[in-house]
Amino acid sequence: MRIMVLPCDGIGPEITAAGMEVLKAAASAYKLDFTFDYEESGFDSLKKYGTTLRQETLDRAKTYDGVILGTQSHADYPPPEEGGRNVSASFRVGLDLFANVRPARTRPYLPTNMPVGRTMDLVIMREATEGFYADRNMTRGWGEVMPSPDMALSTRKITAHCSERIARASFELAMKRRKKVTAIHKLNCFLMTDGLFMREVRKVAKEFPEVEFDDLLVDASTAYLVRDPSRFDVLCATNFFGDILSDLASELSGSLGLAGSVNASKTHCCAQAQHGSAPTIAGKDIANPTSMILSIAMLVQWMGDKNNDANLRKAGDAMEAAVDKVLENPATRTADIGGKLGCKAFGEAVAKAVV
Repeated sequence: MRIMVLPCDGIGPEITAAGMEVLKAAASAYKLDFTFDYEESGFDSLKKYGTTLRQETLDRAKTYDGVILGTQSHADYPPPEEGGRNVSASFRVGLDLFANVRPARTRPYLPTNMPVGRTMDLVIMREATEGFYADRNMTRGWGEVMPSPDMALSTRKITAHCSERIARASFELAMKRRKKVTAIHKLNCFLMTDGLFMREVRKVAKEFPEVEFDDLLVDASTAYLVRDPSRFDVLCATNFFGDILSDLASELSGSLGLAGSVNASKTHCCAQAQHGSAPTIAGKDIANPTSMILSIAMLVQWMGDKNNDANLRKAGDAMEAAVDKVLENPATRTADIGGKLGCKAFGEAVAKAVV
């Protein structure tokens, strides 16, 4: 199995190194044959090649079994015409990684940002290749324009094809979980775009009679996430809504730093932490690498499913279980959640816990 690794910006190199430590431990424990090729991206690539992501790197990524992508300081990149290419968006569009899979769950031994007694165990399935995002909804050109200095217009693109496949992925996932899907929309305002999205979701829902299906306005869904997140299992959402809701869910469950994430299709998968690059703490060995470790575990599980390889699935599960085991002990947590371990030491502790 060949994996491309791009540590990228900010704390990306640190958390990626911690994740690789755990992945190598899992590979040893489960006798997996991985080959890792490291590529430059982000500011390192910009300095060396004049672009934050070379097209040849993206094209080569298509030949790999998986990709591990570190955090990016995209907001600090120069404009696209000066080489500031959105690395994450380029992978999602270039490899057609339409499903941004973002789980969020509480852990009984860790504090949450919810009232006492509330629990959460859900997955947000976010469509990742179109929507309101200006850098990925046009074949040529840009999805935002300024006709005048005092007017800006943004285009939202919703297609039946992309809506159908994120819906199908949501229902397929629900069949492996508690068999419930909630579609998120703003149909009372976006009559055509969310109308098209909901048309396709409802079509797919009819193919899965075993799965309970309902839908919610996006504003109502935020209230339910705070008030009663246990009502949710799998949430199916367009790009913009899924982006916001997944951050809210992860923070409510404890922290953005505690939730894994992958961008996936049927043929390609990229592990990517849910949080940003945190440049103010880069190089200080205080970042929490949990999100990256769990994202890599999700990638390994995806590889197991794609290749029908039970050993890969077990390795991914073992990585996730090792994270929980280390987090359960207050003495082996990182400083942001009350512990004393640095990023490197936490990765080493999780690697040792892999069985």
